[in-house]
Formats: sequence, structure tokens, C-alpha cells
Amino acid sequence: MSGLIITVAQQKGGSGKTTVAAHLAVAFARAGKSVGILDVDPQGSLGEWFERREATLGEDEAGLSFRTASGWGARREARQLAREHDIVVVDTPPKSDLEIRPAIEMADLVLVPVQPTPVDLWATAPTLAMAAKEGVASVIVINRAVSRALLTGEIIAAAGELGHAIAEAHLGNRVAYPQSMGEGRTVQETAPGGLAAEEVAALAREVLRRAQPR
Repeated sequence: MSGLIITVAQQKGGSGKTTVAAHLAVAFARAGKSVGILDVDPQGSLGEWFERREATLGEDEAGLSFRTASGWGARREARQLAREHDIVVVDTPPKSDLEIRPAIEMADLVLVPVQPTPVDLWATAPTLAMAAKEGVASVIVINRAVSRALLTGEIIAAAGELGHAIAEAHLGNRVAYPQSMGEGRTVQETAPGGLAAEEVAALAREVLRRAQPR
């Protein structure tokens, strides 16, 4: 039986895809799942994070399997990882249909990080359309949300009016996220009692509830 494949995709750059992918992967592992991560982004940001993680924690303590792929090779690598793990998290590049499409085609669920601005919401349309065309469920994840900001609430309402599924769990605009990534870790490891760690745990639980094998 194959594991779930969760693809994090957003064709607009700067949405925080890699941060979301890394944090979810670690959250799943901390919940007792075996986790593989696949970096399809030529920039290799997730790979750099993983290398720093191994340097910080040691290869035996990193807790994740890591691979890279490009284009249509992503499908093969993801399926191989899914045969060996409970969950596979795939990080994708922005602005490239050729690289993103295979990662979406093979997914059980596509997560689309969106910063709470109208421009970012408008920019999600191509990614959501691609997932819909492939018959893959997609969920918008509000990232870098500002607590109590009116605009965040307006964006959530606007996304709902467009008929898009939105994750109930949001990730806040907190310094703890980039700080932990710089150490090759995540907020659940650097500040386990903080609000950011609670946000990540809530999102991970929700993703597992929403993801259904195809």
C-alpha cells in the first residue's frame, strides 16, 4: 500500500512553499509517520534546509528521507518514496507549468500557500485550475497571516466566495519560522511550546483529515 503524496504548489513566488513543506514534513514525523520529502524546485531551497538539518542534528537524527527530481522524473521519485513511507511531501518551483504539473498529477492533495493579500489570492488561480483539471483536491493555506488583521479576514472570505477550500488552520507572520529554517529545524523543535508550533500541529492534523488516497 502506498503512502499519501502531499504536494505544496503555488505559481506565485514568495508564498512560503518551502517553509510550509518543511514544517509539515517534520510535524508528520513527530506524529509517528515515516516521511519522505521530494524537492522539485531547481533552486533547491528544501535541499539546503535538509543538508543544514543533517549537519545540525546528525544524519541518523534528521528523521526524514530526502530526494530531488525534475520534470517528469518527479512522478517516479514520488511514487517510489510513497512505497517506502506513510507520507511524501513534495516542494515545487514557482512559475513553471512543466515542473509543477507532474507533481500535481501524482498528488493525493495539493496545498496552495497564499499570503493574505488580494494579489496573492488572484495569483493562485492557475495552480488551483491545474489541480482541478487533474482531478486532485486542493486546499488554500493562509500563510504569514497577521493576527487580528482585517485584510486577512477579507481574503479568507474572498477565497470562500470563489468556491475554494481553505484550511481552517493558518500560519502566522512570525519570526520563529525563518529562524528555525535557518537552523535546519522547524518551530516545533526550536520553540515547542510557542504559538507557531501550535499552528503547525493544527495544520498537520487538518491536512491528514483532508487527504484521501486516490
